Parts: sequence; C-alpha cells; structure tokens
Amino acid sequence: MLVKFDLHIHSCLSPCASLSMSPGEIVSRVKAAGLGGFVLSDHQSARNAPAAAECAKRAGVGFLPGLEVQTAEEVHTLCVFDTVEAALLMTDWVYEAMPKRVNDPETFGDQPVVTWDDDIVDMEWRILAMGCRRSIPETAAKVHELGGLYIVAHVDRPNYSVFSGLGAIPEGCFDAVELSRTADAQIWLPKVEGYALTRSSDAHNLDDVAKVWSESDISQFNVASLKEAFKNKKVSISPRLTAF
Repeated sequence: MLVKFDLHIHSCLSPCASLSMSPGEIVSRVKAAGLGGFVLSDHQSARNAPAAAECAKRAGVGFLPGLEVQTAEEVHTLCVFDTVEAALLMTDWVYEAMPKRVNDPETFGDQPVVTWDDDIVDMEWRILAMGCRRSIPETAAKVHELGGLYIVAHVDRPNYSVFSGLGAIPEGCFDAVELSRTADAQIWLPKVEGYALTRSSDAHNLDDVAKVWSESDISQFNVASLKEAFKNKKVSISPRLTAF
C-alpha cells in the first residue's frame, strides 16, 4: 500500500508555531491533503500527542507521536514512536536535561497543552525553545531503547542542522535524514550518501501542512514499517518547493 506521510508537524505547543495549530485542525488538513499518516513533533515535548492521537483515531488518519529534540550540539533531531506512552517517557527524559527556567510567553510564545476538542488544560512552563543537555549519541540510544525511530532534521538548513553544527553526520545514530521542503535533493545526495531520505513540511502553521511529503509502499504506518522502508531505501520524496 503506497502511503504518503509527513514526519514533522508542530502543534500549538511549540512556541514558534501558530496557535491555530490545534491537533484537530492539523488532522483535518492532513486528511484533506490525502496523507495516510503524520507525526506530531513539537519542540522538546510530546504533551499534545494524546490529543492528536485521539483526533487521528476519530478521523481515521495514521498517526505516530514524536518530538523534535534540540540536542547538546544544538542540532534538531526527530524522535518517532509507536505509542504515546513511549513519546511521553522520552519527553520526561528530555525535560530532566533542560534548564529549569520558566517560559516568558511575551518573549518565546505561548505553549498550550490541549485536549482533542481544543480545551486548554495546561500551559507548559518550561522554555521549549531551548535545547537540552543530551548529546546525539545519548538521544539516539534512548530513542532506540524505547523502540523509536531517530531522524536527523532539516540537514540543509543553515541553523540547528547537523552540518551547520558538526559538519558531518555522526555514524551509527540515525535511521534516516530529513530534507527541508526547499532542499535540492540532487545537491544533498552526495553529502548524505548511505542514508535514506525523507522530506517533511516542518509545518508551524496550517497552510504549510502537507506542502511536501514522503511516500513508501508499507503495510502499516508504524515504526517497524518505516524503519524497514528506510533501511531498504524504499522511501521517495516529493518535489522541493522553490520558496517558503
């Protein structure tokens, strides 16, 4: 079964995302675009994953919970799991290594935790715009211990990417490499030789959801199927966008 998917979408919990990015609205856009699955990957946290999971279930859309972890190297990485429980365990592990500073919404933005029907149940007090003290190898080990998929995010970006921060991809850590929606795959293929590619929207507002995607012939939208597809280089990516 050929499945289109987007592995990098932010909800209103991410301080840099639009407050219109409620789990329900995201799911509606994903379904309307014909995607078979998506990952909610808020910065440093999966606290809106329970709401997204319920919305996806009601809409009949494939969903995997995740988070985008900014590591000690200041590199953005995607952690993808089969269960909300695993994603929340990862969140707790990341939180333990974050600065104990209270978020200032005026500076960094609001960080609402919501229910599937958009009620705000909490405001995350930590500054999710800040990174944690976990290194890439540590984070990779934890993700894999929890049965997850570890992807290095938007490697083509000039900031918070593995090439801008380290100049190369650490060996033995990642299951796949993500290109941003504007990256020219032909330019980046030689730089990421040996890795499977995925392209994601990294959507922070509703209009960007599903602007780009990846696709693969998989039986289910789950971690095992995606890992196998990446391992066998059976994932194809949509054309790049020429501008944001």
